[in-house]
Formats: sequence, C-alpha cells, structure tokens
Amino acid sequence: MKNTEKYGRGIFSTRAIKKDELIEEAPVIIIPKIEWDRMRESILLNYIFHWGENKALALGYGSLYNHSYTPNARYARNIENNSIEFYAREDIQEGEEITVNYNGDPEDRSPLWFEVIE
Repeated sequence: MKNTEKYGRGIFSTRAIKKDELIEEAPVIIIPKIEWDRMRESILLNYIFHWGENKALALGYGSLYNHSYTPNARYARNIENNSIEFYAREDIQEGEEITVNYNGDPEDRSPLWFEVIE
C-alpha cells in the first residue's frame, strides 16, 4: 500500500501477476440492511460492497483497491464463502497499482458518487 497521487492510498503489486490469477480472497463482514441504514452516513460508505439486500466490508486489502473505468483487476462475490475474490484481468507488473471498477462489471462506465480521475 502506498500513496497514489490521485486518490490517496492504493494497493500496488509486489510482484508480477498473470492474467486471471487470483490476487486475493478477502473475507467479508456482512452488514445487515437494518444496521446499514443507521451507518450509511459514515466513512464506511466509501469502502463497502453490495451483498444482496445487505452490504459487506471486505477485510484484508479488499476495501482498499481504487476504482478505474479501465481496471486491471476484477472481483467476484463468493456468497457461499462470505468472501470477495480479486482476479487480474490482464498481466500486472510489479509496482503497478491494482484497480477495479466499483460498478462490479469492468466495462460499466456508470457514474459513481465521486469524481473519477483517470
């Protein structure tokens, strides 16, 4: 983890990662909808994932990957295992920032709640 010069801290690879390689399996803490309704104005808004009608906070580096509309990684929710799996979409070089599309689909260019810096 280091400063990105764009969004503050970000996650950078410490070695070369091959396309489709699993980068991380991050366990999640499920936040039930009724509890999220009381927390939605908190800083956690910037770090959660949709989890059905609930929300989830990814542990490990899972909630710290920055957004890009041209991400080099993708994520998949593993509902059964209560985790989020992060995979390389392309080869990632050592020292390169690892990014995902916060919309879930790497091709989705829908607006987000913040100004996207590419």
